[in-house]
Amino acid sequence: MRLDIVLHLSHVTEATCGELDGGRPKSSMSHHFRILREAGLVQTRVAGTVHQNTLRRAELDSRFPGLMDAILSQTP
Repeated sequence: MRLDIVLHLSHVTEATCGELDGGRPKSSMSHHFRILREAGLVQTRVAGTVHQNTLRRAELDSRFPGLMDAILSQTP
């Protein structure tokens, strides 16, 4: 699931939990986004009641060259 989230975020500017839930419970998606935030892969911006999530691609590429390419090449 987390790899799916990262792959989706690599193709869009921002996405909400609801855009990526695929019918899964909101609590499950929130858990996965929290893990990705804590790992430093995703940044969340709160706009009212909406949480917009972005992949921290540029920062990760500068700090860990090749890491995101390796992760994104792991397509299921």
